[in-house]
Amino acid sequence: MAWFLLLAAGLMEVGWAIGLKYTEGFTRLMPSVLTLTAMAISMALLGLALKTLPIGTAYAVWTGIGAVGTAILGIVLFGDPATMARLACIGLIVAGIAGLKLVT
Repeated sequence: MAWFLLLAAGLMEVGWAIGLKYTEGFTRLMPSVLTLTAMAISMALLGLALKTLPIGTAYAVWTGIGAVGTAILGIVLFGDPATMARLACIGLIVAGIAGLKLVT
């Protein structure tokens, strides 16, 4: 259950990271409310996952999910570059997340 909570927390992190782009510096009400809500949910879920998982593992996986998801959505939604080097680095983050899951 802790790993599911951590996955959900990571997905909420992706949501708030992408949401920041749409808030336009927190000048747009609805995107700002949704972004702040996603932040709160992400933190709450991370906190619940930390009841069971080691802090170093949980934090690394949480930020990794956020980084990978945000980078991929940046490519898809905002036209960020999708170079081979960039995609390889995203792959390394995914490998690190998988490795932490395997050894925890």
